[in-house]
Amino acid sequence: MKLRRDAKIELLRRVPLFAGCTGRQLAQISALADELYQPQGATLIAEGTKGREFFVLVDGSVDVRRKGRSLNALGPGTFFGEIALVSDTPRTATVVATSTVRLLVITGQSFSRLLRETPSIQAKVLAALAERVAPTAL
Repeated sequence: MKLRRDAKIELLRRVPLFAGCTGRQLAQISALADELYQPQGATLIAEGTKGREFFVLVDGSVDVRRKGRSLNALGPGTFFGEIALVSDTPRTATVVATSTVRLLVITGQSFSRLLRETPSIQAKVLAALAERVAPTAL
């Protein structure tokens, strides 16, 4: 069953990267998000590769691994790959579906265009990203 537009917006509202965005801005972001289904065992992100998309997990579960070791299990409402939207750095972990999953996917190219065309969203996303990485930076 395909997500309604307002359900997509509500999922995106919970993503810290978009926390400062208005309803209208979230609607613009949700218009970029495609639904994707993947089977159990599918590799969604591979450590060390170039990131081109960001995922919000709608249904199912995934395992986050670094150097083959499990770091975290994620469930519905969580997200991963957000750094790829604003940075040109390699993926820091591998994410594998541990069940059939339904995801919202936003490509880096679409998101970059949105940020260029809508500076108010760009400012909010960059502020949220800085806050997210600040605890790990020295």
